[in-house]
Amino acid sequence: MRPRTPAVLLAAAALLGTLAVPGAAAAPASSGPAPAAGLERAVAAWHPGHRLPFLALVTPVDRRTRASMVGVSWKPGCPVPIEDLRIVTMTYWGFDDRPHLGRLMVHEDVARDVARVFGQLYDRRFPIRRMELIERYDADDDASMAADNTSAFNCRPITGTTDRFSIHSYGKAIDVNTIENPYVKGDLVLPAAGRAFLDRTDVRPGMVVAGDAVVKAFADKGFAWGGDYVTLKDYQHFEIPNP
Repeated sequence: MRPRTPAVLLAAAALLGTLAVPGAAAAPASSGPAPAAGLERAVAAWHPGHRLPFLALVTPVDRRTRASMVGVSWKPGCPVPIEDLRIVTMTYWGFDDRPHLGRLMVHEDVARDVARVFGQLYDRRFPIRRMELIERYDADDDASMAADNTSAFNCRPITGTTDRFSIHSYGKAIDVNTIENPYVKGDLVLPAAGRAFLDRTDVRPGMVVAGDAVVKAFADKGFAWGGDYVTLKDYQHFEIPNP
């Protein structure tokens, strides 16, 4: 299915057309993440005092990324084919008080909504530490969490199980600022650095708490929050129930 282009992407394209770098060569769209080059130039051109609007680009999984996934984050038997996944390349606001460019991989059904949610977070200057595809960490969820990485697709079991696919396996779950928003079950805290953020009344930058703008933005698009779980708390986690 060919993805439709949401309005936020059209707005981004209009801006990026004014930011072309003379002599820059564009690789074929199917070979790698070249379509994001315009976003990279826009972020690189930012300076204090300049307002860069939220920019996002939704693309199919390119050949290079697909090759890095097979046998790592995706294996035969995973519940969705790679063809159903999309890469959302977008700006996010960093803890260093400036824009950065990151990538999330999600199911095509939620890609546009995910872009809109993160557009709201960007406009509110909600800080995100980093946003890298899980292949950067060899699909190791523990390593990704330890790096405070915001990520989405990863074909893996539910944490603590071996026989049930996580909603991440469907590309319909996102973990946000994993250190500031740890997974907590009894004495187990993941990642370990998340222990510094167990007091959810001491709200610090990057934390997600009940009723805040982050929870509301995701809820408006149908995402449930792991902070509402009863038997455990997964403060980093947002998912589309029953994908």
